[in-house]
Amino acid sequence: MHISLHGLVRGTELELGRDADTGGQIQYVLELVRALAGHDNVARVDLLTRRIHDRRIAPDYAEPQEPLDAAGKARIVRIPFGPRRYLRKEKLWPYLDCFVDLALRHVRDVGRVPDVIHAHYADAGLAGARLAALLGVPFVFTGHSLGREKRRRLLDQGQDAATIDERYAFGPRIEAEERSLDMASLIIASTQQEVEQQYAQYARRSGARIAVVPPGVDLSRFHPPSRSRSHKSAYRATVERFLRHPSRPWILALARADERKNLASLLRAYGEHPSLRTQANLVLIAGNREHLAQLDRGARTVWRELIELIDDYDLYGHVAYPKQHSPDDVPDLYRLAAASGGVFVNPALTEPFGLTLIEAAASGLPLIATDDGGPQEILRHCRNGRLIDPLDIEGIGTTLATALSDRARWKRWAQRGLRGVAQHYTWHGHATQYLRELERLVARNRRRPRSPRKSRLPTADRMLICDIDNTLLGNPEGLKRLIATLHQAGDQLAFGIATGRRLDSAVRVLKEWDVPAPDVLITAVGSEIHYGPTQTEDDEWPRHLDFRWDRQSVLDTLAEVPGLRLQPGSEQRAHKISYFADPQRPPDLDDLRRRLRERGAHVNVIYSHDAYLDILPIRASKGLAVRFVADRWGIDIDRVLVAGDSGNDTEMLSGHSLAVVVGNYSHELEHLRQRKRVYFASGHCAAGVLEGIEHYDFLGTIRQPQYD
Repeated sequence: MHISLHGLVRGTELELGRDADTGGQIQYVLELVRALAGHDNVARVDLLTRRIHDRRIAPDYAEPQEPLDAAGKARIVRIPFGPRRYLRKEKLWPYLDCFVDLALRHVRDVGRVPDVIHAHYADAGLAGARLAALLGVPFVFTGHSLGREKRRRLLDQGQDAATIDERYAFGPRIEAEERSLDMASLIIASTQQEVEQQYAQYARRSGARIAVVPPGVDLSRFHPPSRSRSHKSAYRATVERFLRHPSRPWILALARADERKNLASLLRAYGEHPSLRTQANLVLIAGNREHLAQLDRGARTVWRELIELIDDYDLYGHVAYPKQHSPDDVPDLYRLAAASGGVFVNPALTEPFGLTLIEAAASGLPLIATDDGGPQEILRHCRNGRLIDPLDIEGIGTTLATALSDRARWKRWAQRGLRGVAQHYTWHGHATQYLRELERLVARNRRRPRSPRKSRLPTADRMLICDIDNTLLGNPEGLKRLIATLHQAGDQLAFGIATGRRLDSAVRVLKEWDVPAPDVLITAVGSEIHYGPTQTEDDEWPRHLDFRWDRQSVLDTLAEVPGLRLQPGSEQRAHKISYFADPQRPPDLDDLRRRLRERGAHVNVIYSHDAYLDILPIRASKGLAVRFVADRWGIDIDRVLVAGDSGNDTEMLSGHSLAVVVGNYSHELEHLRQRKRVYFASGHCAAGVLEGIEHYDFLGTIRQPQYD
């Protein structure tokens, strides 16, 4: 299972460059999925993305599934999480829990668990790590473009930290990357530079392997020009109508209209060099546009700057900047540039890999590329061009002029590029190496058993899960009515508790309040699961939580933090370490996570009631435990109602389950008020739970709130 959530994903006519979210990552994932489907030992490949209903985009993106190969082994599966309309990636974060829940439903519909989950970019990484944890399968992560490096580059340009953090959501993005790296069994990188300079910036101290597997190129689409084909290309006229001397070589740039692609610096270099405009034409292919005003803010800003620079340098007749191109035009563009004796240039500020570089090389086009990431290794393998400093305007211009001045060298570069791509960058070779890495993971992964236990859980088609203190308990009259409701519901309703208490404490207090024995007991803040009146332990959950759990490392690290005091030994559990926190000196949770990661501790940090701090394994929480139980017993997550009152219930209350926050809730939950599937009751404790049952008609047909 591959997961790539943002942008626009379909199998044909990719809208690459339409916006900042629809770029090379999408093409990479699609090509990889197709290449994997071509291998005999791959039975099925699902690419999960987001289903979108929006009049501004094609209806293709609303189709639930789309086949990607003739044999039916590969398909796009679109999951309808969050609002129906198209959203840029920075707006997707609140809905990732919903994606996880609905992806679990897809797995149940398929009827088999994927052997491996591979997530692409930070948003899919966060969701994919949780999904893999719930299913107990290996998790593979590819960052594509890492937040710390991108943030560093923007700061180096002199941009304001607060502004870029707000615009690009670097806070949640970097935290998502950290969590993805915490959970990953394997990281797939495209270049060694990514490993040494980008992933090295993170606090990852895990046992995850990093495999460098360069992407490939489709050699049936990208190949050198023949004289007849290059002259018949329909796109030639689209470009040449801009140019006063159309026979001159092309300096071709193909990128999104994104300030990080640094196209303005390329234009300045071209305009300021004394001879470039007489040596060559500049061809800028920067996405598709109809009207500038209709572009998103970032693309609109880039295009306005480019047009102003063309005017300032008086480059009319020397620069082509077509408004439209299709995916089928891209191979022709490379071949037209090669036939003209031109070069391909990538001046990006940072470039994790650069698929356009190997596409251009496969088309016989020499390269001028940024001295960063992927271009460094591509040019080392292919020896077909020069690297540039993307901030050195004069240097860019000089390198371009020099590259175009020696025809014999140009031919050597073109031939080297063709040989280098054939040797190092084919999709068949990529998929073969990739599968060797995955087979090592699958061989040592243990599937968890799914045999049923004696319980009402196998017969139930819905489940109520309540926190205990101040949610289930605290209102005697409300509890009496809730217990009567549970009895009336019969076997269709499974009842469970999810609490921070240890098991014996939970059982004791439930007996004191005459609460019937729950079908499932999730205790110790989600670190323990037991079933039924006999309190049978879920024997798979502890093994599930052992993943990278280093108890001593947590204790050693937090011993240095002022304001924290260990709770009594009775509150400590095999997979939970609990502290009292001084309310006068509340802990800095971001600092705690950083300290723990730097010491190699991969954990969940949960703070509640402004007084209690619980440290759990990375795979443990109330929310994950609830989903583990629902998945194990085949209960759809949208038929699970969870009730809580405090911060340690946050994850449990998020996602595609139904949720009720009781009236006496802690302020830590206020941020959930706008969630469509979270109901804030006015009744306190059990009376609020009953109110939630009635609000959702949970014992009837069940009302499912929908996003607009």
